[in-house]
Amino acid sequence: MWRLVAAYLIGSLVDISLSQTSDARLMVITEKSQRGLESRFTESIKTVASDITIDVIFQPMDHEIEDQIFNNTCAQLRQKQFTAIIDMTWGGWREVEKVATANGLPYMRIETANHQFVKSADDYLRDRDAIDAALIFKDETDLDESLYWIIGNSYIRVIVVSLDQPDAFDRLAKMRPTPSYYIAHGDTDTLKTVFEKAKAKKLMKRDSRWNLVAQDWDTSFPVNELDTQTTFIEMTKGSCCVVLNKDSDCNCDALKSPINPFISQAAKLLAQALKLMKSENKNLLASVDCSASAASSTQMAQDFVDNIKRQVSSSTYKYVSDKSLLTFPITLDVNSKSKRKSVKMGSWTMTDEFTKDSTYVHTPIPRFFRVGTVTRTPWTFQDMKNGIATMDVEGNPVLGGYCVELLKEMSNKMFFEYEVVLPSDGSNDFGKKDKNGDWSGLVGDLVSGEVDIAVAAMTMTSEREEVIDFVAPYFDQSGISIIIRKPIRERSLFKFMEVLKIEVWLAILGALVVTALMLWLLDKFSPYSAKNNKEAYPGPCREFTLKESFWFALTSFTPQGGGEAPKALSARVLVAAYWLFVVLMLATFTANLAAFLTVERMQTTVQSMEELARQSKINYTVVRDSPYMEYFQNMANAEEDLYRVWKDLTLNSSGDQSKYRVWDYPIKEQYTHIYQVIQNSGMVNSSEEGFQKVLDNTNGEFAFVHDASEIRYEFYNNCNFTEVGEPFAEQPYAVAVQQGSHLQEEISKVILELQKDRYFETLYGKYWNSSLRSDCPTLDDSDGITLRSLGGVFIATLVGLAIAMVTLGIEVAYYKKKENTEIIAGDINSRSTSKIMQVTQKDGI
Repeated sequence: MWRLVAAYLIGSLVDISLSQTSDARLMVITEKSQRGLESRFTESIKTVASDITIDVIFQPMDHEIEDQIFNNTCAQLRQKQFTAIIDMTWGGWREVEKVATANGLPYMRIETANHQFVKSADDYLRDRDAIDAALIFKDETDLDESLYWIIGNSYIRVIVVSLDQPDAFDRLAKMRPTPSYYIAHGDTDTLKTVFEKAKAKKLMKRDSRWNLVAQDWDTSFPVNELDTQTTFIEMTKGSCCVVLNKDSDCNCDALKSPINPFISQAAKLLAQALKLMKSENKNLLASVDCSASAASSTQMAQDFVDNIKRQVSSSTYKYVSDKSLLTFPITLDVNSKSKRKSVKMGSWTMTDEFTKDSTYVHTPIPRFFRVGTVTRTPWTFQDMKNGIATMDVEGNPVLGGYCVELLKEMSNKMFFEYEVVLPSDGSNDFGKKDKNGDWSGLVGDLVSGEVDIAVAAMTMTSEREEVIDFVAPYFDQSGISIIIRKPIRERSLFKFMEVLKIEVWLAILGALVVTALMLWLLDKFSPYSAKNNKEAYPGPCREFTLKESFWFALTSFTPQGGGEAPKALSARVLVAAYWLFVVLMLATFTANLAAFLTVERMQTTVQSMEELARQSKINYTVVRDSPYMEYFQNMANAEEDLYRVWKDLTLNSSGDQSKYRVWDYPIKEQYTHIYQVIQNSGMVNSSEEGFQKVLDNTNGEFAFVHDASEIRYEFYNNCNFTEVGEPFAEQPYAVAVQQGSHLQEEISKVILELQKDRYFETLYGKYWNSSLRSDCPTLDDSDGITLRSLGGVFIATLVGLAIAMVTLGIEVAYYKKKENTEIIAGDINSRSTSKIMQVTQKDGI
């Protein structure tokens, strides 16, 4: 109420200070924040009104109590007669205009707002097909006056901030989605402040995103410090003359705004029009009744408009009839500037709006989004060179992978630029909900607006869909799978020797030696052997010397047999028993060798999660606090709850117990056992640690239960891994956006288009290339018996060959030595015989 009283007193004081016998009287409505314009307007009126007395009554407008201000205005209008209502509010006061029209009283608006500058920037953005922008003003007053034009005239989604808000640039830096454009309004000093703060917050990183609208003629902005192309919307030198209502010799370098000089000149123009009306004996005063519905005559209003137009026609100003607005039609140049170059883009006028320069080629500017992700191989991973993470120019890690390539394709389809970031809390996780309902990780960033889009290997769950929105899945099914290492078995060229234990081989050797000795003794002492019974066997027969006996015993193990058998019955009984022993030993060796090689070719000992749960030799684990740990934990809890319900049913005396009378609990507690084993084995902190733990167990007795897609990727790219069974608990992966985001439908359409073009099949083949397994070396006999397994047989043959050649050399040497000995002995004998013959001949003589 005190504001109403103050406004009334101000109006009364102004009225008292003026002459009581006025030729004309003006009711001037001003904004309460523009009180400085009142004295400027009054002084300008006085400089012209030498032949006419003009009273001016000011009514400050407070939009928070607009109804009270209207009542006060009507009270003043009823007290005296008035010539016109001059409206200098930012958007015009519709209620007062209605009163003036109903009473036939002239009504005129005088431009005091920055709407031409706001409209020029908006027209420029329309030409750029912009859909959103952040508007920055010097203070709340400039912000408020701009909103009177923006609301109802601009279709661009905007957020407005002012420099007098301490957290203005923090809000801009955290704004999600990031605005496509930034527009700063104000004088050059204000624009310098905006530039410094934006640069400190690293907001000026991309070309053509920032637009600076200068409302003065100062040219001292430090363009040489601009690293990115920035759009400048500035008044031309000729606009200075327009504002000052001059033809030439205009200097506006010291002006901070065109409003003050325009108000002075507009007041003079108004006084000239009233002076002309008086000279023509036109009616200048009329009574006003705020309750009137229709004017009896509009002649006074028509005469006023005609004289205003007559004055405007000889000025640089413009009168907009449909808006009853007197304004200054400035021209604005639009240029793109940086320390590298300056490009003329076009110009803006009230009549033609934004017009591109003939030499300027318009390049569409993409939108910008912050995209959140989580590093999971092969979905998203850091690019490495020589074991060192690759960094970009800003020191951020360079990322690659399935999701990064998908994001690139989406950006091409949707025409946007992006920045990939990891979860702000440093967890590098998808996130989970705490007791207060707040989310951490990537989901938390999406909920808080830290990121606009989440492109990661994130499953669609009902709990997540309560706080974020998913689009159409890009990866249909990815569940849980098991990976285990191929066991490293000892390799031996004499694997066939491992079929029998060493004691068995020694026993066979002993049997061979004993048999050979017994065969030699029997052949030597039996009266019925070929050696001792030549009458019965007159032909040439085999004599079983000690050497022949050992040869016979040894060759009996071959398919050719030992050769001619002994003749004595006792020796033949021994040979028959020995042959039976040989047959049984060969059969045993052959059977065990086949079984031994078959076992070697077996890949794994388990083929599914059920088999893994039933055995106790292989331990297994999951990543701590992962969805896979939660899966087994929830399944174990479900089994426990089911057991509790079943126990209540069976022990409840009020029910029919015969329906549940069974020998044992009917549901297997499989997952309870699995979860206990996982806890006993110890959970790992990351998937990398889990895979490494599997590799470290060279016996293949440790398994890692994890995401099926990651396991399959490691399986294809590491020959030491083996994937066990088929994936289970399958769920789709999808891109996520903020709840209610306009991007949901747009991204869904792009995903469906990519599916139609079979893009995902191509991308899947790139990262899950099954042909890589064909390059893996065969380290076991899974594809057949290898030379490595039976190489000892060939080595034994080669050793036999070598021994044979050595023996041949010995035989040849021995034979030559024996031959030489016989020759020498023959010579000696011949010489002795010759000497004896000579002696005999002498004796005979």
